[in-house]
This record gives sequence, structure tokens and C-alpha cells, in this order.
Amino acid sequence: MEQSASSTLTGLLRRAADTFPSRRAISVAGKFDLTHSRLQHLVDIAANRLISAGIKPGDVVALTFPNTVEFVITFLAVIRARATAAPLNPAYTAEEFEFYLSDSESKLLVTSSEGIKPAQAAASKLTIPCAAASLNTPEQADNEAAEAEFTLSLSHRPDSDSNSDHDSLSGLTNDPSDVALFLHTSGTTSRPKGVPLTQHNLFSSVRNIQSVYRLTESDSTVIVLPLFHVHGLICGLLSSIGAGAAVALPAAGRFSASTFWKDMIKYNATWYTAVPTIHQIVLDRHQNNPEPVYPKLRFIRSCSASLAPAILGRLEEAFGAPVLEAYAMTEASHLMASNPLPEDGPHKAGSVGKPVGQEMRILDETGRVLEAEVNGEVCIKGPNVTNGYKNNPDANTAAFQFDWFHTGDLGYFDSDGYLHIVGRIKELINRGGEKISPIEVDAVLLSHPDIAQAVAFGVPDDKYGEEINCAIIPREGSNIDEEEVLRFSKKNLASFKVPKKVFITDSLPKTATGKILRRLVAEHFVSQK
Repeated sequence: MEQSASSTLTGLLRRAADTFPSRRAISVAGKFDLTHSRLQHLVDIAANRLISAGIKPGDVVALTFPNTVEFVITFLAVIRARATAAPLNPAYTAEEFEFYLSDSESKLLVTSSEGIKPAQAAASKLTIPCAAASLNTPEQADNEAAEAEFTLSLSHRPDSDSNSDHDSLSGLTNDPSDVALFLHTSGTTSRPKGVPLTQHNLFSSVRNIQSVYRLTESDSTVIVLPLFHVHGLICGLLSSIGAGAAVALPAAGRFSASTFWKDMIKYNATWYTAVPTIHQIVLDRHQNNPEPVYPKLRFIRSCSASLAPAILGRLEEAFGAPVLEAYAMTEASHLMASNPLPEDGPHKAGSVGKPVGQEMRILDETGRVLEAEVNGEVCIKGPNVTNGYKNNPDANTAAFQFDWFHTGDLGYFDSDGYLHIVGRIKELINRGGEKISPIEVDAVLLSHPDIAQAVAFGVPDDKYGEEINCAIIPREGSNIDEEEVLRFSKKNLASFKVPKKVFITDSLPKTATGKILRRLVAEHFVSQK
């Protein structure tokens, strides 16, 4: 595909604003709305502020915010200025901020006007200047932020030798090869790796998402996932805005089960995307405290961790919409595969669907393509895939063998071409030579009506090398015990897959996006033995 300015994310968003200028683009729940044209205007103002502060093409700007409109404007402004946005989790410690700011070689840190003290302390230690972004919205009777003003206040300017040619946005044309986004992998098995994603990577992924879910200007969603992660940022936010559709941000700046459906109804939502943990929270609330009415949704999407078929079934029954499980990772600018909408084909519980906009193969260790129903490593190539990890030649050599990007996931295609993920290769449990997928055990445990959350994991064992354990969170009001979990497991699993020990707990270690960290669960409970 020939790359031109038209195949940039910035160009796509500009075209959406030109086509749907007066449609709602973004709302802060219960406070105000911004139209697509107003959002673009504020982005241009913010980009000019960044340029006048000395930010040059290729510079990395770190952003740490709750889910606010200021984050959205600043993120889009950074990439419009041909710089690289590096969003960071505001819950990081000062030491974590120091690692990420240093590893990304950030030239500027931008926070909300309230600031994030650990981030600012880390930036100060590294002599990185800080800025605060705020959107001042005049109180208006019609609740419109038509004259909202964006301000960017800097503690001091970054070192700048920029000449006047660089001080105007009009002289900057976004290029498909510009690195627009810099994120780190979640580091579930190793030190986090830096992933640069270009304008063209993001453009390709957004187009793939819009295509498979048929997103149009008539769609609307509520963002429930953090925008410092690809799932919420690319699928929830950017794919919507790029289609001329609308998003609403919760007033609290993060997901709230108590306001979720109220916001979905208020903003005429047609879909939402979340991780299984959030789907389970939404289901539990529905069971204990149902809403009087639910919106009519086109679909519900699940991604970032395996969705147990039992949970998928409960979601469809509760909310009357197809639940489409998808498969994604940071290195692919999010989406790799998805179940289709009902009008485009069946969706299968336990499968993540078909590849979307990229090539995908199941390979063995020698790079040979495997036939249907045979397990191997899921490998991809396409315009959405990163060109490689930053300053990490060893990781790149391992990841890009045989001219394919290796995901580290074990899976297989069924006879219909649908992908099934068996698990992370490094997380498979090897019990006396029998390879056990912890995802399969999770799914069985989660089909028990008294289990709210469950995770299976391997622990060292003298006899078998590894043995299987699990941890569960009981459903509210349940008094399920280890004996019942084992009885249920023995009834529904082959004997060698039955957990040897069950830990009953009220919390499990998770990533910021709600993905359960299997390795940390194992470490936590093994240390308690």
C-alpha cells in the first residue's frame, strides 16, 4: 500500500471533522460536549502551544492523566506536531515514572492541572520540564463547551534551538512514518519492552476496527478503559472519532459501575468494549442491582484477556446483544482478530474470531505453517504491526523470526478459519509432560455459578515438575469452599487438569486495564505456602 499523508491517523481524524463538523465527538459525562470541528480546533491550538514551547518532530512527550478531555486534546496535539506521545499510568510510583520517562527519552511531561506528584518528582530528578494542560469551559445554560479554551502552562521551556520555520503548525505535514505513540509491553514475563507505533500503524489499526465493527457517525460509546493503554485509546477513542462517531468519558475520569449504564443511556450508546474483569463487574451489578432499562446495543466487545464462554453467555442473556471476543496486543497497534458482527458471520464462544486486515499464520518452531486444529505459535504481519522494539536488538531478533512477528501465544485455527488461543507459551503448565492451558481451567471454574473470578497457574512440584493450583474470588453472598471447587473441577476437567490446591481470596493482582497477572498470582500464593 502506498503511504501518503492520507494514510496517517491525523489525516483520518481531520477528514472526519471536515465531514461531520457539527456532530458530537466527545462528552464529559453530565458536563459538556465537544463537536468534531471544535475538537480539531482545540487540538490545533494545543499543537501550536507545544511547538512554541520548543517541541520538535520526533521529540517524545510523556502524558499522565486520568481519562479526561485534556488528555485527548493533548495526545492528539502531540502527534499533530509530529512528536511522539508516551501515555503513562497515573498510578505509577516515582521509581516507575523514572524508568518510563528515562526509557522513552521524554523531552516534556504533561499532566492535568492538579498534577501527579510522583511523575513530577521523577521528571524533576531527570531534569525533564513539566507542563499542565487544562480546558476552561465557561458555564453555559445549554451545557455546550463551544468556547472552551485550552491552556498549557509550562514550569520552564524545554531546551529549544528551534527556528521560526518550526514554530508554526501550518508548516508541518504529518508523515505515515512518524512515530506517533510510544508504549511499553505489560512485561508479564520480562522487563517491559518499548513499542514505537507510527502514524500509519495507528491509521491501519483504526481502519481495521472501523471495518470489522462497521463503525459510523451514528455510533456512540462510553470509554471504560484507561486511555494510556491501546485497548481504550485505539479501539474505544480513536476508532470512534475517526468514524465521526461519539465517545463519552465518565465524570470520575475512570470506570464506575454505578454510573456506567446511566451514561450509556444518556449518550445513546450503541456498543462498548472492555476487559473480562469489567464485564464481570457489570454482570455482578446487573445480578444484584439491575437497571430499570438497558440500551439497545449493536454489540458488546471483549478483549485483552480470555473471556470464558460462561461469562459470554451470561452477558448476551443479560443485555440482549452479541458479545464479540477479539484478540489484540500493543505490538499490533491493538487489533489482530475478532469475531464478526452477526450480519457478517457467526461468533463463537471460546474463539477470538478471524484475522482482521493482516496476515496470520500458526507456525511451529522451525517456521513451518501448521494445518487447522494443530497448536503452534500465532504469528502476524501487516501495516498495523510495529517495526520493532526500541533499542532492543535481542527482542527484535526473537520476535521477527522467519519474516513474521511472533506473538508468544499458542493457538490454532479451526476448520472455519476461526482462531482459538490456548495461552501464553510461557504460561502453559507442564505437569509431567502434559501441557495444560490455564485458560481452559479458568473457563471451567468461571462456569460455576458461585465463582466471580478465577485464575489457574502452575507451581513447582517435585514429582511432576509443575502442578496446577488456582485462586478464586467467590460471588457476593456465596460460601463456596475448596471442597466444592475440587468437586466441580473433577466433574468437568480431565483428572490431570484438576487443581491440586484452591486458594479462596477477595482480590487478585491485575494490570491497570484489569487483566489478571497470572505470574504475580502464582508468586503471591506460592509465597504463602
